Amino acid sequence: MAVAEFSWDGSKNRFAFPGAGVGRAKLSDQVLIGNARWFIIFRWAVIALLIGFQIFALIASDTLTTIGITHQQGWPVAVTAILSIANIFYIYALDFRPRTRYNSPSINIWAQIIVDLLCLSIVVHFAGSIGTPAPFFYVLHIVLSCIFFSTIESLIVTALVCCMYGTVLLIENPLLFLAPQSVLIDSGAAEVTPLKVNILLWMVTLDVLFLIVWYVVSRLAIVVRTNERHLMDAYKQISQAQVEKDRYAVLMTHQLKAPLDAIRSKIGLVKGNYCGEVSPEIKDILGKIDDRASGMAGLILDVLKLERLKAAARDPNNHECVNIGPVIRKCIDKLGPIANSRQIRVNASTEDFLVQCIPNQLEVLFENIISNAITYSYDGGSVEIVSKFNRQSLSAVVTVIDHGIGIGDTELPHIFDEYFYAPRAALHNRTSSGIGLSIVRTVAENNKLHIQVASERDVGTAFSVLFQDVGNASDMEKEMQKINTGKYVAADPAEESLEHSKGGCQPA
Repeated sequence: MAVAEFSWDGSKNRFAFPGAGVGRAKLSDQVLIGNARWFIIFRWAVIALLIGFQIFALIASDTLTTIGITHQQGWPVAVTAILSIANIFYIYALDFRPRTRYNSPSINIWAQIIVDLLCLSIVVHFAGSIGTPAPFFYVLHIVLSCIFFSTIESLIVTALVCCMYGTVLLIENPLLFLAPQSVLIDSGAAEVTPLKVNILLWMVTLDVLFLIVWYVVSRLAIVVRTNERHLMDAYKQISQAQVEKDRYAVLMTHQLKAPLDAIRSKIGLVKGNYCGEVSPEIKDILGKIDDRASGMAGLILDVLKLERLKAAARDPNNHECVNIGPVIRKCIDKLGPIANSRQIRVNASTEDFLVQCIPNQLEVLFENIISNAITYSYDGGSVEIVSKFNRQSLSAVVTVIDHGIGIGDTELPHIFDEYFYAPRAALHNRTSSGIGLSIVRTVAENNKLHIQVASERDVGTAFSVLFQDVGNASDMEKEMQKINTGKYVAADPAEESLEHSKGGCQPA
């Protein structure tokens, strides 16, 4: 049996890039907050590495001393404590403090950079500024600043790196930059020695390396950001073209609907002998014409329905609380005559639960899924509809199972594509428009639902619709009864807002 999962919970702005601005462009607060959180997560990883280093230092102290790393002063513990406290402070400022002039995402990120560079300078000093690869970790901050910041800001970070590394070298060698002519120091101490030349050469080399890395990565970042902006523009054009295509399709269907209805009405008059007696052969031909016209009328209605669904998704504030149980029962009643005409039994065992959705769209979704189950079942078969509501996780699933022709492994991934239908499905149902499951996909995308499809040829198909953040219908009814009887006591506004923040349907 083949199983496929479909999810349409993605962001519409799929091509958004964290640093969409180039040059001096200021990044938005939303982008800066995302970058700040990324740095916080990365810093927790660094803290974990420092803890691992401390454990290794306790086990292999002599080995670290041999390679020139002095851990005895306790600097790893101090750096770990500073980074941990700073991380907690950053999280508190981002999530629990209001945005002010002195608590903006930009200030938060710059505070992170300065503290990180100070801690890294401490690590470089104790690990070895010229004898170990520790200074090369400065490059990581330069690369990240080029990716997430504007060009000017990343240059400032690079200048800070050069200054801090020079400060570390100066602290380790305080007489490094003093002139030999100074009368305040011993002339021998100020003498140019191979060690001083080596230190100066190492500093200049690394500073040049830092600048080269900044230049190369910042240029690449600008190219990437420019291409991302072009992709965003292209995506907007494609989206606009799709809207125009949909509008044209709606216009064409409206133009076709009127003459098609007129043709079907005339066919009805002829078949009813209102235009005189006609032979059985002509009636048979008219019946076939009427069947094809009926299929075309169904396609027109599906196209119009699909466009209405897409238009409803453009309004983000049109969600309401809907009880799934009555929706499914209504769909079963509506499709009952079709099922009875083919002697197909529809057995339902569903629970009532509440979900937030666009009004009437879930009825369209289940009507299409149940209709498909009936259409592609064998005469005299059965369709089962079951639901499960998990009160602990506040999730639910509704499954529609048929025992019909099934879907092939190669066809299953494409069933939600517009105007797609498998050859076997077309033979079984010649009036199929190939748009029914496209309607299901649009409803699922509008309401952020997940669908799982399991199918096997000549065995059947199971469509499972998964819901998150659902509410208990019985609890809602009890609350409404309290309100109606006057026994309901309004909750504290803070508690009420907390309940609504948990998601799902809550009593009003």
